[in-house]
Amino acid sequence: MNRTDDQDTSVIVVGAGPAGLMLAGELRLAGVDVIVLERLERPTGQSRGIGFTVRTMEIFDQRGLLPRFGGIETSTAGHFGGLPLDLTILGAAHEAARTVPQSRTEAVLEAWARELGADIRRGQEVTGLTEDADGVSVTVKDADRALRGRYVVGCDGGRSTVRKLTGFDFPGTPATTELFVADLRGVDLAPKMTADPSAGGLVMVAQLPDGITRIIAAERGAPPVRRTGPPEFSEVADVFKRLTDVDISAARPVWLSAFTDAARQATEYRRGRVLLSGDAAHIHLPAGGQGMNTSLQDSVNLGWKLAAVVRGTAPGTLLDTYHEERHEVGRRLLANTRAQSLLILGGDDVAPLRDVLGSLLDIDEVARRLAERASGLDIRYDVGGGRHPLLGARLPELALHDGRRATTSTELLRRGRGLLLDLDDSAGLRRRARPWNHLIDVVTATARGLPESGPPTGTTGVLVRPDGHVAWAAPGSHHDLPMTLTRWFGPGRPALSARAPAA
Repeated sequence: MNRTDDQDTSVIVVGAGPAGLMLAGELRLAGVDVIVLERLERPTGQSRGIGFTVRTMEIFDQRGLLPRFGGIETSTAGHFGGLPLDLTILGAAHEAARTVPQSRTEAVLEAWARELGADIRRGQEVTGLTEDADGVSVTVKDADRALRGRYVVGCDGGRSTVRKLTGFDFPGTPATTELFVADLRGVDLAPKMTADPSAGGLVMVAQLPDGITRIIAAERGAPPVRRTGPPEFSEVADVFKRLTDVDISAARPVWLSAFTDAARQATEYRRGRVLLSGDAAHIHLPAGGQGMNTSLQDSVNLGWKLAAVVRGTAPGTLLDTYHEERHEVGRRLLANTRAQSLLILGGDDVAPLRDVLGSLLDIDEVARRLAERASGLDIRYDVGGGRHPLLGARLPELALHDGRRATTSTELLRRGRGLLLDLDDSAGLRRRARPWNHLIDVVTATARGLPESGPPTGTTGVLVRPDGHVAWAAPGSHHDLPMTLTRWFGPGRPALSARAPAA
């Protein structure tokens, strides 16, 4: 069902970073076989990203992954371009995770994907890619033969080999400034963030687990340098000294890197049987840690769709909605981070803008809008329109009781399947959904409340996609339930469809 005899696997994922590992787990959760090819022999242990946005916390909870991270330090403090944001404006249930190293995130996701049966192969450098009508052949350096799969997904970072081999356009703005990041031992620095124009640049200090201090430093106007490796620690220490008058030269560097404010986005996320996810599709200044979080959410959006197409339950056109939905998210992300780049790295000329925006953040609606954007809670997909306020949005955790036990909508999404919540004990609703019962879970329950605002008045049913976004809700959707189920999950079983009454 997943592949033909001449194919090694259904899906080949290139890259074992957060996006690739998340996608591998999502595919295996849906029963699709996958091979992950990673160029490096072993994980680097480096951690560019160090936390989760509120939406990523929800996604990990939907898959039951949060306990695997152990104790997670959370916070209601955020920022937009260095201007403080208080996440409590989103409601008491919303906190972001701080100081979770990306290396830990990758370890958790790799263990999960392997447990589900993902084939993860390290030391496999992709050097060629050829697509034909039936699949894609991937050439691996020093391998005896090419690997065959039905689809290939490039999750191989900002310098993506898959993107270049396939010819995806990657327009955007070039780098104007270089920033340093360093993880250090043996230094005592208080957490801080300074980005106002009078400071001469950006300085951030954060305490990570295991006694590591992270610093990020950038001198305003410092031009980017073409590098073939990480910067010397003396270079980083000199910049930090000029910006803060603090000498960190005696510290012991654990990891050093440099990055820029370049912003680019692939013009398409799908080209035939080749798709892009994560940094392979978009690069930008990592303001607020949104890069890794957006990459994880790319893969959650793609995973269930690609699985449905591979299994043959949905047509290949379902994959077009991945580009339609996530390209717009990426476009807004680049606009968001470029605006923050101006606020963080701009000089005296942006001081008036910072003052105006800072005063506007005193208005609750403005603060809420920016907090939602920084947290990933503002994403709403086009699912067909209608009047219901949840259509296209992610479903906030809904407390439920199914007549036997208390549960939540989050818990019901753990299997990675679609979910139809019958909130009115409607036999007619369940009959209309019966042809799709092999693809979705139908749960009759009483809603006990949404933590954010209470259950929408009069809601009788909600169809939730595997990624947690609402595809249909009653009353208020323009499309009927069978039409919506067909759009997102493919045709129902014909024998059952013939017996089901019209909606």
